[in-house]
Amino acid sequence: MSLTVHTEQRGDVVVVSVAGELDMATAPQLQDQITDLLDKGRSRLVFDLADVSFCDSTGLSVFVRAKNGCDEAGGVVRLAAPQRGVLRILEVSGLVEVLHTYPTVEQAVAGAPAPASS
Repeated sequence: MSLTVHTEQRGDVVVVSVAGELDMATAPQLQDQITDLLDKGRSRLVFDLADVSFCDSTGLSVFVRAKNGCDEAGGVVRLAAPQRGVLRILEVSGLVEVLHTYPTVEQAVAGAPAPASS
């Protein structure tokens, strides 16, 4: 399966909508998009994961690298609306808190004070 990535500026936050399977074959595509955003000074990123059906460790590493890059630039990374399987991978890996995971894109963009996982 392929991966699609779309970006949308919302105030000072860029919402990166990702759809498909995020794995070894598709992760470089997302990484390239993130690198481009960081190169353009965009360091406040929300990843909309509502349409990501699968994410392996390669995909997780893309989010960790994005967080590190955004942290260095004084920004932030938040994840929004992961499907149950993706949320479970984030929970098991311990990344659900590190990557500030929210149930909706709107809450992630707003930076709601209480990230939620289930």
